[in-house]
Amino acid sequence: MQTEQLKRQAAEQAVEFIQSGMVVGLGHGSTAIFAVRRLAQLLAEGRLTGIIGVPCSRQIEAEAHALGIPLSTLDDQAVVDITIDGADEVDLKLDVIKGGGGALLREKMVAQASRREIIVVDEDKLSGTLGTHWAVPIEVVEFGWRSHVRFLQSLGGEAVLRLAGDGTPFHTDQGNLILDTRFGPIEDCGALARSLESRAGIVEHGLFLGLVTDVIVAGADGLRHFSRLG
Repeated sequence: MQTEQLKRQAAEQAVEFIQSGMVVGLGHGSTAIFAVRRLAQLLAEGRLTGIIGVPCSRQIEAEAHALGIPLSTLDDQAVVDITIDGADEVDLKLDVIKGGGGALLREKMVAQASRREIIVVDEDKLSGTLGTHWAVPIEVVEFGWRSHVRFLQSLGGEAVLRLAGDGTPFHTDQGNLILDTRFGPIEDCGALARSLESRAGIVEHGLFLGLVTDVIVAGADGLRHFSRLG
């Protein structure tokens, strides 16, 4: 089965957890968009009502608006009932690396406000140890960004400035840069996260630790659901 079909299966399964009247975080990326489209379909059919969406990026905001999903922001919605999002790498503890699509700051803010954070992935994203297959996206302010390259090197990382399709530096919705940083398998994700968070000028990082409640994995043998919840 093709990867796109697997992504769609996982995303549509996650939407089954949404109930009428919920505030729903709308994740960014190629997997999460399937959930947004399915949610819009259920609203159009009247099978769900009273939904308010909180988009994690300007791109998703535009798509959800075009699909007719009522939208709000974290300014007006202190608590998000369920967020459905994708990930770049998922470990056995349900910690993840996110940010391949460049929306990690907003995604983490919405995740922290969410009662339930559901990650949908295909089985290729599973990993025994974070960092084995994916670089950690690190969002930094443009001022002095090269100083962070040296800092990340001191932590054992190889940082590369992310570029847009036209070869210019990629800018996030907040106007910041992203340094995609390869650490290899990360022995202590918590310690690395604390080091990154202590550095002025680093706005956010793509290590989502202790935030994910559920992971839905689509593979050749079907869907698997892993959860921290009882």
